[in-house]
Amino acid sequence: MSRRRAVLQILLLSVGFVVLVAISVASVVLVNKARDDNAKVVHTVEVESQLANLLLEIRRAESATRAYLLTSAPSYLAEYQQAAAGIPAALDHLARITTDNPAQVANGARLKAAVDKRLAEFALGIERVQNNDAATSIALLRNSPSTDAMETIERIGRDMRAEEDRQFAMRRATADQTQVLASSVTIAGSCMVLALAAFSLVLLRRSSRVRDEAAAQLRDINITLETTVDERTADLREANEEIQRFAYIVSHDLRSPLVNIMGFTSELEELRGDIFKRIATLNRSASLAPAMPDDATDTAEPTLEGADKQLSDDFTESLGFIKSSIAKMDRLISAILNLTREGRREFKPERIDVHELIDGIVKTVAHQATEANATIAVGAMPDLVSDRLALEQIFSNLIDNALKYLRDGVPGEISIGGRIKLGFAIFEVTDNGRGIDPKDHQRIFDLFRRAGTQDKPGQGIGLAHVRALVRRLGGTMSVASELNSGSTFTITLPMKWTGKNRDKAA
Repeated sequence: MSRRRAVLQILLLSVGFVVLVAISVASVVLVNKARDDNAKVVHTVEVESQLANLLLEIRRAESATRAYLLTSAPSYLAEYQQAAAGIPAALDHLARITTDNPAQVANGARLKAAVDKRLAEFALGIERVQNNDAATSIALLRNSPSTDAMETIERIGRDMRAEEDRQFAMRRATADQTQVLASSVTIAGSCMVLALAAFSLVLLRRSSRVRDEAAAQLRDINITLETTVDERTADLREANEEIQRFAYIVSHDLRSPLVNIMGFTSELEELRGDIFKRIATLNRSASLAPAMPDDATDTAEPTLEGADKQLSDDFTESLGFIKSSIAKMDRLISAILNLTREGRREFKPERIDVHELIDGIVKTVAHQATEANATIAVGAMPDLVSDRLALEQIFSNLIDNALKYLRDGVPGEISIGGRIKLGFAIFEVTDNGRGIDPKDHQRIFDLFRRAGTQDKPGQGIGLAHVRALVRRLGGTMSVASELNSGSTFTITLPMKWTGKNRDKAA
């Protein structure tokens, strides 16, 4: 449902965008067309106005000529000259603005010829007056009130005005249609935009209602989830504490039978001397050999031969295996007890000078480093807020491992550095020792699991304990290593550990 609503909203927005673009393009096109149509209408009015002015100037020239012929007054001559001087320019302007209409071009050529002819008649009459032949000019004026040229001019003027009237009506109708179309497009587009806006509001209200319902459901789910998480966390904490108590009880209870086994093993070792001394005595009696002197010490090893000697050696070897297994089991039980005690310890955050803390650890292993022909370099370290004892255990274990697993015949080089990144302190402990096979990178962090050649003492607890401490401090731990290429252990810890994150982790 929500997917369909989202698709519908996207489609609606797309349609609205297309409509707006279409309206904008149509409006621009129609506005430009209306501008062109109005320009053509204005052009028609300009042509008619120019034609009327031209005819008026011709009439003015004609009137001034007649007045001058009758009166010979210089003022009428000046008026004629002024009118006649503007007529050619008016004709040229009229020809230029009618070049878009072939009919008007033809009419303009005819008009120019008629006007030139009429102006020539005016000029001839004036010339006769100036030559003192006014009578002839007046007679011509009386006998010929209207020449053919003037009639031609008026007829051509009527034709040109009729053509412009036709163009004006057609262009005005086109302009009106364009404006009506533009208005229609604008109104239709506005209606579509309003309809889309109304539909969008409906969808928005529906989406808002659905979102509010989803938010309410999410709040309910969060409340339920928080309660569930708290319950699960309490269960996990209780289970973890129960496991720690169980491990402590089991480890503690295992010590009692282990102590008994150690005691009975010691008694067996003491009885071994008596048993094989009697066997040696019985052998001598049977072979008529001289008995052992009475003043021989009880601890003297009896002289045995053959099967008896083999039996004695097997007995001694078995006791050695038993004692070795008891010692290993004792170390494992002690390690488990230490882990359970550490798991119950409450961490206390405090500001720590990490450089000073690691320097102290390095000083405690200085003799061990000298014997291993190794050097330990401590670089710059960021201070942080954390648990001091946990940090001491972390770095002590890593430095001890680095010294323990150096390559034979190669001077050891161990470096410890730190830096800050995004509110976390990153520490790296690097060595040039044996290295760790990449397939064992996870194995070394498992409890009681070890990797590589087992020629060094240990129970496989150290790194598992270190990672548990790092997690309790709210950090992470990783290793980068290759065989015979050394190892780099990277520890990331928060700069300001509050004592809450992961403090209850195992």
